[in-house]
This record gives sequence, C-alpha cells and structure tokens, in this order.
Amino acid sequence: MTKKRTLTQFLDKLIEKNCAFAIWSEPGSDEPEILLTDKKDLIYPKEFCKLNGQEGFVFAPYEVNSTTPLVLLKPGIYRKGIEEIIKIDLDEIQKNQAAASKEDEHFIIEKEVYLKDIETTIETIKTSKLSKAIISRLIPSTRGEESIGEVYMQLFEQTTNAFIYLVNLPKAGCWMGATPEVLLKSDEKTLETVSLAGTQTRRSDSDYSWHTKDIEEQAFVSRYLLDVFYQFNIHPYTTRGPETLESGKVAHLFTSFRFSAKKLSRRLGDFVAELHPTPAVCGYPKSKASKFITKIEKHNRRYYTGYLGPWQLNNSIRLFVNLRCMEITPEQYILYSGGGITARSVPEEEWEETNNKARTLLSAIEAVQNNDINQKTHSTASQLTSEQRN
Repeated sequence: MTKKRTLTQFLDKLIEKNCAFAIWSEPGSDEPEILLTDKKDLIYPKEFCKLNGQEGFVFAPYEVNSTTPLVLLKPGIYRKGIEEIIKIDLDEIQKNQAAASKEDEHFIIEKEVYLKDIETTIETIKTSKLSKAIISRLIPSTRGEESIGEVYMQLFEQTTNAFIYLVNLPKAGCWMGATPEVLLKSDEKTLETVSLAGTQTRRSDSDYSWHTKDIEEQAFVSRYLLDVFYQFNIHPYTTRGPETLESGKVAHLFTSFRFSAKKLSRRLGDFVAELHPTPAVCGYPKSKASKFITKIEKHNRRYYTGYLGPWQLNNSIRLFVNLRCMEITPEQYILYSGGGITARSVPEEEWEETNNKARTLLSAIEAVQNNDINQKTHSTASQLTSEQRN
C-alpha cells in the first residue's frame, strides 16, 4: 500500500472517530502538515482581536456569532510530511461522541434568482455610495460513498498553487478547500498581506489580459489595505504587482505588500481584526457592503470568506482567506462561491464566474467518484467472467 493511500485511510479514520484536527499544505508544498487536538484544548475567542498572544491553528468564520464561533486548535500532536503523519498511532487517539444531529438550512437559489440579485446589486452601486459588493451563492453536489480522504488527496495533487486543507471541528463541522488568497503571513522578520481580486478562466498559454472591471475591482482591495496600514502606522512597505496568479481552474490579479514585523509585534490580533473582511470578500466601502450583503444573500456564509491557518505555530503565521471551500455534510458537499460586483458587472458573466470557481473542488469530487464507479464496474465484470468460467 502506498503512503498516499495510507494517508487517505488515516484521514477517513480521524473523521470516523470525530477527532478535532486540521491538515493543510501551503502553496507549492508537497508536504502536508497536521495538527490534532483534544477537545479540551479547543478555545473559542469571542472576537478576532482576542487572538493576541495565542498560538495554534485558527479557523475563523466570516462573522463570529453563536452558530459560527472562532475556533483555535491549541498545539497538540503536530506532524509534517506524509511519512511522519501516518506514524501517528490512531489507537491512542480518543473517539469523540458526535454532536446531536442538526440539519442546518442551506438556501440554494436558482439561476434566475441569482441574476436578479446581481441586477439589484448593480443598480444599488450606480445609485448609492456603494462601489463594490461580493455576492455569493451555494452550489450543492451529492455525496456518495467515496472516501473524504481520497477527495482531499485528489485536491492536494491537482491544485499545487493554493492552500489546501481539511478540517473537522466541533461547532464548525467538516470543511475542505483550496484557497489562493493570503490574508497575513510571516517570513522571518517580515509580514506580508495580499490584495487579490478579479477572476478569469485559467489559460493554457498563461497569456492574460484583464478588463477594466477586474482592474478596478482589485484596486478597491489595494486601496483598503493602505487605509489599514495608515491606521497601524505601517511604513515603509514594499509592493509587487499587480500581476496574474494562477490557482486551480482560474486566475486572479494580485498585489503583494510586505513590511517589518516589528510594526505589529503585540498587535497582530488587532491588525487581523481590522483587516478582515477585506473588500475582496465583502466589498467597498466595507461597512456599506456588509449591510447590503446581509440584506441580499439568503444563506449564512458560515466559514466561507473567513480565514484559517497556522497562527504563531512554530513561530510562523500562515493565514489564508477561506475561498474555494465546501462544507461536508452526511449527504452533500455544499460549495460556496461568489464574485465581486461593480457597476461594470454583467449578471450572466457573474453566474459563470461562480461556476468556474467551483470547478476546482467539483473536479476533485468527480475524479474520485468516477474512479469509484470504474472500480465497481471492473469488479462486476471480473465477477461475471469468473462465473462464466465456472
């Protein structure tokens, strides 16, 4: 049995035992990392700024409330690399009782409704001080008997330029994703955040050109980051971009901002609290966009457009915005997908953009499901052949 196959079975067993864990890999890395934590070592800060002085792995919602708490896995069992991860003795990992079953309502809207919402958003932008709003929707996909561990490994292997993760947490549930967007990361004495917005289907020749709408959308995010820098007296800083970032089935415009970590030595939690949510996942101005989203979206975003990653774990910060993600329920995968709407948006194109963004996860699910079908077909054919011989 290969090490990768052993890892898929290992992850399935962790989910079966309802263990609290997070497994992830950084963009460009072929070494997943895992953190396993006892339920008593999970903490639920009431506010984003309460992360000051903490360490572990953070899984943060779009908005902290009673149904979607901010979760921090404190350091427990940590391993890096498939070979080291599969050495963990599962027999020593305690099985947790599943929480009382509760079926959260997921509002799935039809295309006509989404297009109408986009038209309403465009009209609001043209007649108010709102400049941009991110409008999202849910895309359901039927879950069969396929291994969640295999879906994770498929996503891990096919999406190299993204933060790939799988988490299973009390009060949050089971989530998987592949996000390209850095919220905040550290590199020795430097911190980096990224302005990412604008989307198009990935090209095979990497020869991209960008429309005014995409350039404008990305500029809103950059402008907001500079406003936050001003509030925290962050200067000087260096920038790289705008340039194209390819991730999964799509490509984005992004600009990187780097500055001295000394500026935020004791205020990292406060900085993240102010940074999140950025206009890339909310809109601009943020307060107006947030109120508008509450009125027009029919669903609870939960952990979509929140953030996650190592927080001061091994003296490192690697926070990513939770895009290209899905919530895994017993019967379905609920994919979350959205787009940035400006006065230049075209409703039909925005619908297609949400479909394109969902392809990263759907392609991983379909690959595993198709492989299962092929194996069952081959097994049935082999059995028939054996019976014919007899």
